[in-house]
Amino acid sequence: MTKTIELLHAETAFDGFFRLERLKLRHSLYAGGLSRPLVRERLVSADVAALLPYDPDRDEVVLIEQFRVGAIERGPDAWLLEIVAGRIERGERPEDVARRECLEETGCRVTQLVPVGRFYTSPHRSNETTHLYCGLVDAGTAQPHAGLADEGEDIRVRRVEAAQALALLRDGAIDSAWPLIALQWLALNREALRRTPRGQ
Repeated sequence: MTKTIELLHAETAFDGFFRLERLKLRHSLYAGGLSRPLVRERLVSADVAALLPYDPDRDEVVLIEQFRVGAIERGPDAWLLEIVAGRIERGERPEDVARRECLEETGCRVTQLVPVGRFYTSPHRSNETTHLYCGLVDAGTAQPHAGLADEGEDIRVRRVEAAQALALLRDGAIDSAWPLIALQWLALNREALRRTPRGQ
């Protein structure tokens, strides 16, 4: 099957923190031929670097808790347990953003960066791609509160034993995609990280 996309029309419906595009298109069908013309909206965003801070010596992760407007219907539960993340601006490298955001949002410096994966965050509605890392840190340097006031960040930093973080994941207390993926990766790789000499 030859997969093709025929873009019939594109317009910007909104341009703010995100850009909303309205597209009219047709695409190849598995049964052959092209689909009827479809109208789809797409959020256009910068890519994101996300990082799970992990201290293999203490066997602790550093999680952050902050208000998220997407969960506003949940009232007091709109403060989500998450991992470090930030937008990648033009000309920036994902790994540099991950290191910077970890320092800004937790107070911890990354001593070793381990790539986890690259994936579309929500491909049915957005072009946003996440570059996910595990960053080895000294959890003892974590600050109780962090974030940039000029960006409206108000972050509570939480040091959590890895086993407890995985229990939170199992019990449904972690309900945001980036920490879900990162903690599942940690569950598979935790022992290897603890055995690996630092700097390797």
